[in-house]
Amino acid sequence: MERIGAKNNSAALRELARRALAEDIGRGDITSELTVDEGARALGRFVAREDIVVSGIEGARAVFCEADPQLRFAALAAEGEKVCAGSVLAEVEGCARAILAAERTALNLLMRLSGVATLTRRYVREVEGTRARITDTRKSTPGMRLLEKAAVRAGGGTNHRAGLDDGILIKDNHLMLAGGVGEAVRLAKDRTPHLLKVEVEVENLSDLEEALAAGADAVLLDNMSPEEVRGAVELARRRRPDVIVEVSGGVDLKSVRAYAEAGPDLISVGALTHSAPAADISLEVEPC
Repeated sequence: MERIGAKNNSAALRELARRALAEDIGRGDITSELTVDEGARALGRFVAREDIVVSGIEGARAVFCEADPQLRFAALAAEGEKVCAGSVLAEVEGCARAILAAERTALNLLMRLSGVATLTRRYVREVEGTRARITDTRKSTPGMRLLEKAAVRAGGGTNHRAGLDDGILIKDNHLMLAGGVGEAVRLAKDRTPHLLKVEVEVENLSDLEEALAAGADAVLLDNMSPEEVRGAVELARRRRPDVIVEVSGGVDLKSVRAYAEAGPDLISVGALTHSAPAADISLEVEPC
């Protein structure tokens, strides 16, 4: 088990851990200071209470590092690993007060991110055998996007844009202000560096025809039924075999297979990050 301070956590992760701890600890962990001896040492084990896909171990490590760099932390499960209920994911050892002060924050990160990874894995398995890949959206927790996107990758999904500066996606409000699908795509294509792709949201076959004619590199089929998606995919493949076809809106675990079998390249699912239930994980502490 290595001392936490020896691990090179990224600056962004350390800052998130610092802010999260400050939010929870405030002026101090009053309960631990009154009931636990200052010199007491403890060993804590993170235990999965259900079958999960693991994500967020480094987030938990960063929290304990901020609480006390002298704590020792050992990861016993890897990012993206599927573990069974009862599995020990990690251990932390050292000052008991520091472990108790950081417990809830570390658990919140680990439970949240493992929940995202676990839900993503369920979607990925539903589309196995098709060409479709599951991807996330920007519907993430403010301040947590990079960690949540890492959790999606841990679950076997892929990442869409990390932010507005990471790609061009023309959506309904852009279309309203730009004057329609064709005009918006033409404006973007005329002003876009050659290494960036232009994607546009379409709601019907007429919009799709306009997007393809204007040279869109990718089209997002928004809120279509699986049957409508199948027709749109067939049209897109006939007109522009190279165009990337994405599906979004109205997709859940019950319907994702039908959407995947309609032939798109990507299925974006906002629920991966905005609705994933937290994984059931506990921290069991004992004196040492």
